[in-house]
Amino acid sequence: MIILKSPQEIDRMRAASRVVAEILEELREMVKPGVSTLELNRHAEQALRARKAQPAFKGYHGYPAVLCTSVNEEVVHGIPSPRRVLREGDIIGLDFGAVCDGYFGDAAVTVGVGGITPEAERLIQATEEALYLAIAKAVPGNRLSDVSLAVQYHVEACGYSVVREFVGHGIGRSLHEPPQVPNFGTFGHGVQLVPGMVLAIEPMVNAGGPEVEILSDGWTAVTRDRSLSAHFEHSVAITEDGPVILTCR
Repeated sequence: MIILKSPQEIDRMRAASRVVAEILEELREMVKPGVSTLELNRHAEQALRARKAQPAFKGYHGYPAVLCTSVNEEVVHGIPSPRRVLREGDIIGLDFGAVCDGYFGDAAVTVGVGGITPEAERLIQATEEALYLAIAKAVPGNRLSDVSLAVQYHVEACGYSVVREFVGHGIGRSLHEPPQVPNFGTFGHGVQLVPGMVLAIEPMVNAGGPEVEILSDGWTAVTRDRSLSAHFEHSVAITEDGPVILTCR
């Protein structure tokens, strides 16, 4: 069942989402050659504590960290490690969530490490563009497939593929709520969007094929062909006046 949020609840979600946005911006500034993904996780955990917020991810189905750090061919759910040290030319997806006063916020960005290739730049740009095209479709009266197809059409027009095993989701008092928000679809399908829905819209885009596999840690998803992957996400409220991005500063 899709849980609609009142304006007051959306305001409380905005507080959690602002924490996510602020800490993600701090993490972006930290991304450079020589930094380990564990250092990024430690900073995120300390920053949450300083804001008296709780981590959304740590302990979720046993996930061991507050941050997901997915490097290069890693699509999502990469586990921070002292052994994973960023190198010039890498790209890293930072996926992060927080809980404040019982409400969740969730967002992700992909960042280049130092100088990256034009091919990696184009992949990141296309994925971020797809996110904002999808958000523009998150208006009352549209169907969920309008959001999904905005991602798919743009990504495939750019020569890339969308991941199908992982999707976006509703969000509120739980990290994952109905409905699922795929990045592909069929025109005219899915629930009709109404004010009070809050969606975590998150394109996951591969430079090669769409297939993924899970590594032996049970969490890290990688592209099967080991092509690069990028990931962007915002928590978005659907209102009478259009979409409102909650996870922005």
